[in-house]
Amino acid sequence: MKDDNRAKNEAEAAAARRVAALARYDILDTDRERAFDDVVRLLAQTFDAPMAVVNLVADDRQFFKAETGLGVRETPLETSFCAHAILEQDRMVVPDARDDARFACNPLVTDAPGLRFYAGRVLKSAEGVPIGTLCILDTEPRPEGATELQMLTLDVLADQVMAQMELRRTIKERAESDARAARALEASTYVGAWDWDILADRVVADDQFALMYGVPVEEARRGAPIRRFLDAFHSDDVERVTGEIDEALRGRGLFESEYRLHREGGAIGWVLARGQVVADADGRPIRFSGVAIDISQRKEAELELAETLKALAESEKKFRAIADSMPQMVWSTLPDGLHDYYNARWYEFTGVPEGSTDGEGWNDVFHPEDQERAWQEWRHSLDTGEPYEIEYRLKHHSGVYRWTLGRANPIRDEQGRITRWFGTCTDIDELKRAEQARELLSQELSHRIKNIFAVVSALIALSARHHPEARPFAQALRTRIAALASAHEFVRPHTDRSRPTLGSLTLHGFLADLFRPYADEDGVSRVIVAGEDADFDDQAATSVALLFHELATNAAKYGALSVDEGRVRLDTQRRGDRFILSWTEEGGPPPPIEPRHTGFGSSLAEASVEGQLGGTLTRDWRPEGLRVVADLPETALSRRRAAARRK
Repeated sequence: MKDDNRAKNEAEAAAARRVAALARYDILDTDRERAFDDVVRLLAQTFDAPMAVVNLVADDRQFFKAETGLGVRETPLETSFCAHAILEQDRMVVPDARDDARFACNPLVTDAPGLRFYAGRVLKSAEGVPIGTLCILDTEPRPEGATELQMLTLDVLADQVMAQMELRRTIKERAESDARAARALEASTYVGAWDWDILADRVVADDQFALMYGVPVEEARRGAPIRRFLDAFHSDDVERVTGEIDEALRGRGLFESEYRLHREGGAIGWVLARGQVVADADGRPIRFSGVAIDISQRKEAELELAETLKALAESEKKFRAIADSMPQMVWSTLPDGLHDYYNARWYEFTGVPEGSTDGEGWNDVFHPEDQERAWQEWRHSLDTGEPYEIEYRLKHHSGVYRWTLGRANPIRDEQGRITRWFGTCTDIDELKRAEQARELLSQELSHRIKNIFAVVSALIALSARHHPEARPFAQALRTRIAALASAHEFVRPHTDRSRPTLGSLTLHGFLADLFRPYADEDGVSRVIVAGEDADFDDQAATSVALLFHELATNAAKYGALSVDEGRVRLDTQRRGDRFILSWTEEGGPPPPIEPRHTGFGSSLAEASVEGQLGGTLTRDWRPEGLRVVADLPETALSRRRAAARRK
């Protein structure tokens, strides 16, 4: 089975090569030609046979370029003797087809015309591919075959057929090449051709060449002395180019030169001329032909490029001068993050050799504890295109690590693709030390303020013991002072190290800390905070702490938190440019009727909301529980961030 498939594949490949080779002659379905008709007539007479054919085997038929005695121009391939001949070794002779197993059942043998004798010679292309046969056919058998003279004649005439076909192909390809060249020259507005008869000093040129050199078209077509064309040369180029022409004539070789031409209106154009000198049998140059290509646009582009490169060089010099004059360390990277530039400040700060931190070498000057963190942040920016900002420690040339602020932004092209990163490193070591000093001072002040709160609270307790009638008031005042102390702990400046003890710096996080004392036995807060969270800063903390401490204290004494089944729900919601905080008590004893006079705590709460936060406070004494609504401007809870956004 494999052998059968291999044979089939080889046969199909051979047929494809034959069809492709035959197509290059462009001879199928062409009219009769005398050169081929004379061959078949001579062959028929030599063999004294009634039929002779120049047969070309296509993909599914055989085409007769010339035939005598058949009366048709093509027949199906299935009944072809020549298809078998192509598979033979150059020649095939069949003395009696009825006695040959290959053809005994062929319709051309069993039916009309009743072929008996066949002799054929394979026609092969110049590449050796069989494309057809030259053959003779007879209705009478010839047991003795063909004579030696007849077979010699068959070989000679077959070679003559292929010579005619090769001549046909050469003429066809030459015509196509000339046509392509002519079309290209006609279509081109920047290529011209010339032919110089050196002995007669007569240059014949096409229209485009004439236009380039300022010679009238009709004069160039008829032919003009070469000096007529040399007159167009730029005066600075005449001596050089004529010398190159003389050198080509002496060497009888190729000529190539770029030079300038004077154009109409005083313009200057550039051409690239290429030619070939042809010599006679004695070696004397007799013709000089070639083409001239208008390269004015290329020269202009080269000039523009040179000017652009010069401008870029000037721009780079200015950039380096500016970058080197900056106090920061300036650097840039390729889109993949590999560094390719540092300014002078970088090398002054680090003391490393110039170029040693290109690529990924910059990581070596980082403090070992900061390297992985810096890499992670940098890879994140490379992956997302987000700006890069991080604080890390860089090794100073003195050997000491100093704190540095690194920042970088991407540069994008018109399609939004990152083409480069530019960044800076700023020495913030002194700022870091000052920050640490401020933190120590802040902690000390905070400690002393908390001591003051504790002393004031102790004085109130002492006074209450001496004046029992003031004990309720004293207790309420002590709890308010405790709330202020808690708010103070939130609002004082914090570092990253001290801040985690306070929880999240958001409204909900702050309220969760504030309501932590009001939890049930299982530790679940009885004040449920729900809704939208909000940014929160120290400027709002004291006012919010006083408001909700007052509400929680009163709820624990008289309202929902005074009984085990009572609960409070605090809903926070953003409405346009407002932020609404709704305090709703449920499950507690019915509240008393709305008081006629505002107590100290209520006055303090209203002052906090209206005076400090710029909002309004409303109370609703419902039978099911007190409801208090604080309506605040959206920016009241985070004034610093709001101010930063406006900037």
